[in-house]
Amino acid sequence: MAVASSSPRRVAVIGASGYGGLQTLRILQNHPGFELSFLGGERSAGKSWFDLCPCLPLAENLVVQNPEPDAIAAAADFAVLSLPNGLASGLVPRLLQLGVRVVDLSADYRFPSLSQWAATYSSEAKEFDRADQEFCSEAVYGLVEWAMEQLPKARLVGAPGCFPTASLLALMPLLQQGLIEGEGIVIDAKTGTSGGGRAPKEHLLLAEAAEAVAPYGVVGHRHTAEIEMLASKAAGRNIQLQFTPHLMPMVRGLLATVYGRLRDPGLTAEDLTTLYQVTYKNHPCIDILPVGTYPSTKWVKHTNKALISVAVDKRTSQVIVMSVIDNLIKGQAGQAVQCLNVMTGQAVDAGLPMLPYYP
Repeated sequence: MAVASSSPRRVAVIGASGYGGLQTLRILQNHPGFELSFLGGERSAGKSWFDLCPCLPLAENLVVQNPEPDAIAAAADFAVLSLPNGLASGLVPRLLQLGVRVVDLSADYRFPSLSQWAATYSSEAKEFDRADQEFCSEAVYGLVEWAMEQLPKARLVGAPGCFPTASLLALMPLLQQGLIEGEGIVIDAKTGTSGGGRAPKEHLLLAEAAEAVAPYGVVGHRHTAEIEMLASKAAGRNIQLQFTPHLMPMVRGLLATVYGRLRDPGLTAEDLTTLYQVTYKNHPCIDILPVGTYPSTKWVKHTNKALISVAVDKRTSQVIVMSVIDNLIKGQAGQAVQCLNVMTGQAVDAGLPMLPYYP
């Protein structure tokens, strides 16, 4: 791993006024190893940060600028891109050419193949004519706990989505050890409304989302391909699974409940809990709960923690793994800063919020 430098690294945040950007700014503002040096945005360009967001004052009242790669490179060593899908691909090639290392929060560089991205994000593929296959191949998938060896040298990181983060943290240990069947895996996931972003959307209005639970993307949700890709890599063979997200009447938080059939029906919840404890023992952002203690999203709210609990139903030989995260922190901005920490040789949890405000 790289040796940490004593001087703060300069970081640009592009898409600063969106939910992902806001969370990133909040974390970076008090981070001991990074200096916030550039804010980028198109609709907000030319506005001072305090005028744009007085609820989150920064140490320096930066003016939001148009995200031109040359201007970013002149001000920053790293860039966190929090942009709608497709837009990052217009910035990344030039930023890398200029020596800026990038963590992208969109889906543009999560797939090693441009054709995979185009098949999954077909509407964006029609709008953005991409020819950056070499950067798709180069990008590191930034699920930090499973990418510790690749991140220190990475120039480009595609940070996972919030659903894949919670789901894969729960699923990967079982697949890596070959403890569950590859068929019949089901992920039932629930998230708060902030996962839909800050742009106005009818189904996220208070009158629509309050006092209701609603499934969406029941067949063919975009995150299914992302989860299956990493699951297949862990298992060493092709994995197909069922993933169903649900919208909950809360602002933030995500629960993924993963079901799989055990190959050895004699395994107990205690056995599997030990496996998870060993797998994540050197990862301070992951806590494994005792058998019989089931996680609540409120327990990780405003933190970069993931809490995981394992149960076994001996009647059906099913393992049930429950994983909770804050979708905007561990599922987005906090994970981006985790990536930056590892890329720069700092402690993986440096500068990250680890304790919730409860209740």
